[in-house]
Amino acid sequence: MEAFRNPIILTSITIYMFLCIGVGLWALRRTKSTHDFFMAGKTLGVWVTAFAVFSTTLSGFGFVGGPGLVYSMGMSSFWMVVVAIMGFNISFVLLGKRLRLFADLGNFVSLPDVVYKRYGSNTTRFLLAFAIVIGVIGYLATQILAMSIVLKDILNASQYFEHVTLLSAMIISCSILLFYSVTGGIIASVYTDMVQGGIMIVAALLVFITVIFTFDNGLLEMTQIVYQDDREAIGPWGTLGMFGSLSWLLLFGLGGAGQPHVITKFMMNKNIGDAKHILPISIMGYVFSGLLWVGIGLAMRALVINGMHPALESPDQAASQFLQHYAHPLLAGIVFAGLFAAIMSTAEAFLSIGTAAIMHDIPEAIGRKIKKPLMTARVTTVVLTLLAAVFAIYSGDLIAMIGAMSWGVFAAAVVPVVTLGLNWKRATAQAANYAILSSLIVHFTIKFMKWQMPYNIDIGAFTLILSLTIFVGISLFSKPPILDPAVERVMDM
Repeated sequence: MEAFRNPIILTSITIYMFLCIGVGLWALRRTKSTHDFFMAGKTLGVWVTAFAVFSTTLSGFGFVGGPGLVYSMGMSSFWMVVVAIMGFNISFVLLGKRLRLFADLGNFVSLPDVVYKRYGSNTTRFLLAFAIVIGVIGYLATQILAMSIVLKDILNASQYFEHVTLLSAMIISCSILLFYSVTGGIIASVYTDMVQGGIMIVAALLVFITVIFTFDNGLLEMTQIVYQDDREAIGPWGTLGMFGSLSWLLLFGLGGAGQPHVITKFMMNKNIGDAKHILPISIMGYVFSGLLWVGIGLAMRALVINGMHPALESPDQAASQFLQHYAHPLLAGIVFAGLFAAIMSTAEAFLSIGTAAIMHDIPEAIGRKIKKPLMTARVTTVVLTLLAAVFAIYSGDLIAMIGAMSWGVFAAAVVPVVTLGLNWKRATAQAANYAILSSLIVHFTIKFMKWQMPYNIDIGAFTLILSLTIFVGISLFSKPPILDPAVERVMDM
């Protein structure tokens, strides 16, 4: 079977691509309005929502970027992947029921719609929508780059496609993504999540077993090899150091409750009480799938150090190289197909919230109406994909680091205004506006000026603390807001 390894992998991915086309065409028939396109019509059951939540959290960021981060930084990224479970718990406790109740106050299609209802401010709606667009471009770039790197590695392993470049792989990836997204909207995304989530749970366990048996003494031997090469990498803080790792604990723990592509799923539930059932399923799926993040990265670093595998051109190749060379061909094909499914559905989730922000939230905030909204939504999807692809080409960062940047943008803008604001009546629109604006200005000033944060503290963690401080401080020193009676009733529940 080893002789047919590459054909098996390519066949698995090709079958999946046709499946995506089929899902897109099926979803096209169910997508009759912008509400269907962005919110799936509040028709999702427990299992569909649960799998969509954990799949969207991992995707290309976790399945490709995560192993690359372990390969390059050692144990530092444990403080991303492990503490993200805290984010699940915080978001479900504070928003699982609350967002669904707010969604029933109107025919909302986006998170900024909810924010407008809560604060009664178009400025707040505009600023949150703007922050979402900025974060979407970066996070969507991670999905496109992950898909392109994996596709390039797979194609290059075949004698017929050995000269395919990253740019060519990106054009193929974007073309498939656009067809899938433009036709189906969020409906295509969440139902694909259901299928690929199940695949990835089983496949992750099998891949982790493969990782263990790559070396005679399993994980112990791998850690010893890495330890002998770089003691710091295998230590509790990795090469990032204590303060940098702890800043990731804050960002990926508390910040996990501020990821719009995840928490908007709470607005799509069929039943308000489903949140308590969705949480344990999501955590279970995330834990099993997270084994890929840790296992592959550690194994590939040990293999390269031990001279058993050539050094990688980029750490982001860790996942694709391991699956191509060390996993059973059928397992590799299934995992690659599932990986593409995760990337596609997550990219669609980002496109949905980004498109809603551009053609619905921002126009609503400035008093404009979009003609032919469904067609405009599909055109906007194309534009966002192209912008993200350009950013992916020229960013020069690792996949996980681009993802971490966007995670930080989302966290600093959404955690105070949404996660805290929907649970605290004292919060004011003025506080929300200053929190969002200050976090964006500070984050991108530091980023573009290339200032080095002390002790490797993550910019996103710093801006999250800043925005929370501003939000709470201004709210406490401002006149208490007068809430809409309907909003007050929801917040009392």
